[in-house]
Amino acid sequence: MTWVNDHWGDIFTLARSHVWLAGVPLILGLLIALPLGWAARRWSRLYPVLISTSGLLYTIPSLALFVLMPIILGTKVLDPVNVVVAMTIYTVALLVRTVADGLGSVPDHVLQAARAMGYGGLRRFFGVELPLAVPVIAAGLRVAAVSNVSIVSVASLIGVPQLGNLLTDGYDRFITAEIIAGIVACVVLALVFDGLILLGERLLTPWRRAQVVRS
Repeated sequence: MTWVNDHWGDIFTLARSHVWLAGVPLILGLLIALPLGWAARRWSRLYPVLISTSGLLYTIPSLALFVLMPIILGTKVLDPVNVVVAMTIYTVALLVRTVADGLGSVPDHVLQAARAMGYGGLRRFFGVELPLAVPVIAAGLRVAAVSNVSIVSVASLIGVPQLGNLLTDGYDRFITAEIIAGIVACVVLALVFDGLILLGERLLTPWRRAQVVRS
């Protein structure tokens, strides 16, 4: 506890950086995965291609991807943009299948009713399909959030500051309290992300709360 009390400022600064590096890719990845998931569901021939390709992206080792980003993007090695882009790729890889399956979970009779009421393509997507797919998408987003928090810590090996620095620095200097602080901070951050996504899901699906009340 003494080490933690003496380094609150450092922990907070690293946590703030970690939130940015893990959170921004979560939002960007979702925005990219939505049209890709829709296309995979809309055209059956694209489904195996998009799902397989996105799955392969997730198999790329994180450290290798972090190292490759400066070469691909033409950025500096320590530029946080490298981590943001890499984490966005991982997020998309996780969410394309989730979005496709979420949209596929919408009952056919609901879609037919929407068409009968005059809902066109985009209006039906945003007004009917996407809202009903929120629970499935939110579940995948929770997995992606926890994954992002974990993988971002690897970026400390290339010198990008975030909570992973507590792990590497604590290991290098044999400071057990610093290592524990890094682990606990990552877990807490993952729980915060998870809680925010659950809250967002509840706000976006008020009819589910109504069903619970009636039951």
